[in-house]
Amino acid sequence: MGRLYLALAHYPVLNRMGDTIASAITNLDLHDLARAGRTYGVGACFIVTPLKDQQDLAGRLTRHWIEGVGGQILPERREALQLLKVVETISSAIEDLERRDGKPPRIWATSAQNRGDCLAHSRARQLLEQEDRSFLLILGTGWGLAPEIFALADEVLEPIAGVNGYNHLPVRSAASILMDRLLGRPT
Repeated sequence: MGRLYLALAHYPVLNRMGDTIASAITNLDLHDLARAGRTYGVGACFIVTPLKDQQDLAGRLTRHWIEGVGGQILPERREALQLLKVVETISSAIEDLERRDGKPPRIWATSAQNRGDCLAHSRARQLLEQEDRSFLLILGTGWGLAPEIFALADEVLEPIAGVNGYNHLPVRSAASILMDRLLGRPT
């Protein structure tokens, strides 16, 4: 059985003009990603940003809930936020998983756009059930992952299709839907 890890990339991601940027960390994304990750049993949630001020912000937020009064008041929140690990690059997350397992993880990128030959969620779930390795699911902030992340990925998961053509989910919602499809109880 494989183990799923998440990476929330704040760099390299795109802005609405298609330029590669570093986006800002949000409190809601950290909380919701950690809580959903804990609910579905992921191994860790890597928060990827090279910006020192954003790393400091994530550190202050998580320390409040892990070491501070927040964790004393809501111990279940502490438990969830302990999944978060701030790293400078996607490569750092990959190296961390390779050190844990002795082999590199299988890397899955995500996109709201259909990029052609995508990995179906049902097939990804089968791979998680069949392979004894780590899988790193990379989600993008801003206007999506930069091209170099897709070049690094083993596969790109199929986009989450809505019902009316509108497709602009918040990243934390997309992450929750994907975790349910990949790890949730079969219906």
